[in-house]
Amino acid sequence: MSWKNLIGGLLLAAVVLSGAYDRLRETVRNTPSGTSLPETAGGRMGAAPPVRDGALSDPGLPVTVVERSSRIIRHLGYTVSYNADTRIANWVAWTLTPDRFEEVVSRYDKFLPDPEVGEDAVTTEDYTRSGYDRGHLCPAADNKWDKQAMRESFYMTNVCPQNHNLNRGDWKELEEACREWTLEHGKLYVVAGPVLYRGEHRRIGMRRVVVPEAFYKVVFCPEPLKAIGFIYKNTSGNHPLDAYINTVDEVERITGLDFFPDLPDSLEIQVESVCNIKEWRMPER
Repeated sequence: MSWKNLIGGLLLAAVVLSGAYDRLRETVRNTPSGTSLPETAGGRMGAAPPVRDGALSDPGLPVTVVERSSRIIRHLGYTVSYNADTRIANWVAWTLTPDRFEEVVSRYDKFLPDPEVGEDAVTTEDYTRSGYDRGHLCPAADNKWDKQAMRESFYMTNVCPQNHNLNRGDWKELEEACREWTLEHGKLYVVAGPVLYRGEHRRIGMRRVVVPEAFYKVVFCPEPLKAIGFIYKNTSGNHPLDAYINTVDEVERITGLDFFPDLPDSLEIQVESVCNIKEWRMPER
């Protein structure tokens, strides 16, 4: 085969793949709640009440850089990448707007197996007498706006084994800070999940649910344009919010994820490489 034919073939393949990717992204965006999607699917963050999207309103779902098991499931209030090997999420992504905080329904408080996972889904019994809380990634308090969203926030795919003090203390403070920032700015995009370092991990329950060594959360604000990252060890602690701050780039390095892939490259570099704490109002303790 001549070099000219080879180059022509590669260009044609690139065009075909680009079209396939665009069609796949459109499939994700139009897929109903509670539907599983392939790991290669991109698409929007978890659903929210109807909002007016701007040019930079949706930075896209995280992309896996380091290979791992993943099954993407879209629920009404969030989208989750479920890892069948660890039995916890790789990430959970959702959109925050002030509408989500309107208390249409009260807290559900009943943990359920995710029906999309099937017969081998993790149950609340896997956490019984483990010493760990069933720690939400997308908080129940972010899903008061809809009965189905509240119920689905208690699916076990949205839960990780979490230190009790962390769950009820510093992690909760970050959840509350995100709601305050949402009221201040109008919209945020949030991704949260476990950090698993190399080596053997502690497991709990009959289904051998992995206990994360730490947790991360990254937050993107489209207006004014900025982003911030956090890393929390899965241990007891009592520290101010700014003690956990990292750049999004650093969280990506630690987790092997690309968080905001749909941003133009120049803007992605701008918001992920630096974090100006002064741009984020830290809550008083």
